[in-house]
Formats: sequence, structure tokens, C-alpha cells
Amino acid sequence: MNCAISGEVPEEPVVSTKSGLLYEKRLIERHISDYGKCPVTGEPHTIDDIVAIKTGKIVKPKPLHTASIPGLLGTFQTEWDSLMLSNFALEQQLHTARQELSHALYQHDAACRVIARLKKERDESRQLLAEAERQLPAVPEVATANAVLSNGKRAVEDGEEGPDAKKMRLGISTEVITELTDCNAALSQQRKKRQIPQTLSSIDSLEKFTQLSSHPLHKTNKPGIFSMDILHSKDVIATGGIDTTAVLFDRPSGQILSTLTGHSKKVTSVKFVGDTNLVLTASSDKTVRIWGSSEDGNYACRHTLKDHSAEVRAVTVHATNKYFVSASLDSTWCFYDMSSGLCLAQVTDDSEKVDYTAAAFHPDGLILGTGTAQSIVKIWDVKSQANVAKFGGHTGEITSVSFSENGYFLATAALDGVRLWDLRKLKNFRTFDFPNANSVEFDHSGSYLGIAASDIRVFQTASVKAEWNPIKTLPDLSGTGKATCVKFGPDAKYIAVGSMDRNLRIFGLPGDDNTEDSAQDS
Repeated sequence: MNCAISGEVPEEPVVSTKSGLLYEKRLIERHISDYGKCPVTGEPHTIDDIVAIKTGKIVKPKPLHTASIPGLLGTFQTEWDSLMLSNFALEQQLHTARQELSHALYQHDAACRVIARLKKERDESRQLLAEAERQLPAVPEVATANAVLSNGKRAVEDGEEGPDAKKMRLGISTEVITELTDCNAALSQQRKKRQIPQTLSSIDSLEKFTQLSSHPLHKTNKPGIFSMDILHSKDVIATGGIDTTAVLFDRPSGQILSTLTGHSKKVTSVKFVGDTNLVLTASSDKTVRIWGSSEDGNYACRHTLKDHSAEVRAVTVHATNKYFVSASLDSTWCFYDMSSGLCLAQVTDDSEKVDYTAAAFHPDGLILGTGTAQSIVKIWDVKSQANVAKFGGHTGEITSVSFSENGYFLATAALDGVRLWDLRKLKNFRTFDFPNANSVEFDHSGSYLGIAASDIRVFQTASVKAEWNPIKTLPDLSGTGKATCVKFGPDAKYIAVGSMDRNLRIFGLPGDDNTEDSAQDS
């Protein structure tokens, strides 16, 4: 019988009353005092759980190798060799630890030097900033006279504007407000006489829509169309891509008119400025760019606007085509003069901090709708820059907002779906549960509503009490499962869709595609 711990014949054998195993008394007593459990079964044990076994005296025979002097010398040599090997391993570990300690001390010294330099630069910057603040009252006159240089660069750079940039803004003047008000009156009068055009595609036509063409407009190494706009008068489509470019595409000919390069990060929003030759782009690089075409048809950047301190998510153009708004994750939206590129007002809500992710002007131009990363929709009075209404109820970031042409309804898209709001009673009257809705868009007549999510849904618009009936579901043929933007063509004759691949897809009636042969998905 051998000990369950040492494997040798015990000198003082004991047995466990719980496990029935045999142990050497001194070994099991020490193990129980240290751990309080059986070393084999793991059961709780105490000294009282072991019972001594009476046996005859056991005499262990001496090992053969210790019975002679040569055997003892061999044993000593083996122990010495083991000791030397262990000592060598410890020396190696000590050497490695010393090297690591030396490297860590060097890094610490370098970090202390960098911190000291940064502190010195910070103190110098604070001193310069304090001097600039004392000179602020004289700056606006200079900024007004020299706001724009001949090459389109901003004369007043970010570093020269002082710590509170809003103090530098000229504000929306009385002349601008009068212009906005006159535009509102004219559009409201026209809207009363509005009739749905007879050339508008019928519901039966929309039900037959299928993919007509696919155009690879953006780079393959950074696929994804993030934003889109359509110039109805010329049937030109603009797309903003993750590859940092915006592309102007002539749908009838199927040709790329121009590729706008200059942004350093993805283009988050792109807008045509009415029937002019101007295009707006916003980007994650914190800038907004105003592009204009030359006589040869190529587009060049006229202004690079750097008023935001974080990613710019949206731009929206006022009905006068003379002003526009940009919305950013820096918790502000800016009102710009189109011709000069000058920021007239930079607005923030002092009552709560929100990051703006979407923006759209009301058709009449005196109301601005904004979506936020905090799931809130805010309605602003453009003349006073006051927040006049706030809608809650969404879950997740607001990805898109769109006003109906009649001015009564607002559609908002978010991660939890799409909600419709009655602007007359300021309440939500319908909800579409489409998870991860990325875009929502009314057509130009206000007759149809398009939603881009995992697929594309088209609805017939109705009143608050009437049902908004689904017309057509278009599949996302990109294979990514994420349609990012949807737009209706002139008279809803086609639907343009952007997805997380590099292709622009056109859906319409079979046989009604007048574009040239287009490249298919690569």
C-alpha cells in the first residue's frame, strides 16, 4: 500500500474516513492544515477525518547508489549540475528584466520631455489667446471687408477667430430676413395653386419598377455611396462616397460629368444649388466645400468652409438658392451666404447638448428641421434661430429628415424605423418599423414616400387619418444588406438608390431606360 500523495510506502500510515485513501500522516496533516480539503478528491477534510493504521515497523532499504562513495559522488555531481542550470536560467531572466527596465526608464524620460514641451506650448497659446481676446472688438470690421480672397480661400482662419467663434458672426441681417420672408410668401401662394402634374408616374407604373441599370461610380478599395441628390431640370445625379469623392453623373447619357476631389474623408452629404452650376459637399473632415463649374464643364472648389470643429453630417439649400445650412457633430448648425461662403450665424442649443446628424429646410424656407445623434428631432425658426419644437420617440441616431411638398408633414428616419409628424399639431401620427432606416425622401410632388433600409420601400402618401399604403418593395441588389440613400427622379419616372457598394442603381419601368449601356456590378 502506497501513500496517495508521495507514492511511497508510508512510515506512519493513516486512512481518510471520507475518501478511504491511504496517506503518510505528516503529509496529509500538512495538506489539511494548508488547504482544508482532500488532495485527491477535493472534499473538505479536517484532522478528525483521518484514522491511524497500526502496522509493523517499516525499515526502508538504502538506495544502491548511496551505498558506496562513487554513488554518493555521482549524486552530488547531478545535484551540482542542476544547481548550475537553475542559476544560469535565473541570470538570463535577470538580464532580460534589466533591459526591460532600462527601456521603460528611457520611455518615461522621453514622455516627461514631451509633456514639458506641450505644457510650454499650451502656456504660450493661452497667452496669445488672451491677447487676441483683448483685440476682438476691432476684428469684425476687418473680417467683413476681407471675408473672401480672390482664390476662394477663407480670409479668417480658425485660429484667428478667438475662443468663442459665435462672437465673430455677423448675424442674419434684416435684409436677409426680408428676403427669406418674401420667398416664403411667394412659395406659400404658389403652393395653394399647386396641382399634381399629369406626367407623374402612376401607382401602377411604380408597381412594375425593376432595376434598369447599375453604374460603378466610386472606387473599389473604398466602396459605399453615403449621400445623393438629383438635379431634376438636367437629370443629373450627384453621389457622395466613402472614397472621399463626389461624382456628377448624367443619367440620360450614362456618363460621368465630373469627379469632385478635395475632401480627405468620406463625403457625408451632397446637394445641388437649384438650377445654378453650384454643388455643395459636406465631409467627415469637418469641412464644407462649394463647387462651381467652369466653361469647359469641369468643377473646381470655390470655397472651403472650416467653421465646424467636428464631422459635418448634412447640408441643405434654402429655396432662394442664396443661402444654405450645414449641420455638424460639434453641436452646432451654421447659416451661410452662398456667394461669399461667409458664415452669418452659428447656432447651438444652450439648453441641451446634442450632435446634429441630419438637416432639411421646410419648402417655404422659414423653418429648419434637424436630426440629432441623441434621437431628438428639433424644429427651428430660421429668422430668430430659436428652437420652436422638439420631437422625441425615436431610438438611436436620426439618419435623415424630409419635409413633404405641401409643408404639412415631416418624415424622420432612425435606427428604429421611420416616423411621420404632423407639423400643424406637432405630433407623431404614423410609424413604420424598418430597423436601421438610413434615408427617407418625399418625391417632388409629395405623392410618394421612399425609405431606404435593408431594402427600399415606396409608399403612397395620404392624410393623417388615411392609411399610407405600400406600393413597391425594391431589393437591395448590392449584397451588402444596407441601402444608404434613395431619391425620386423627375416626375418619379425612376428611383435612384445608393448602397454600401460603389454602384448607383436606377429602378424604373422595363424598356423605359434611355441611358446608354452601363457597366454592371463588378
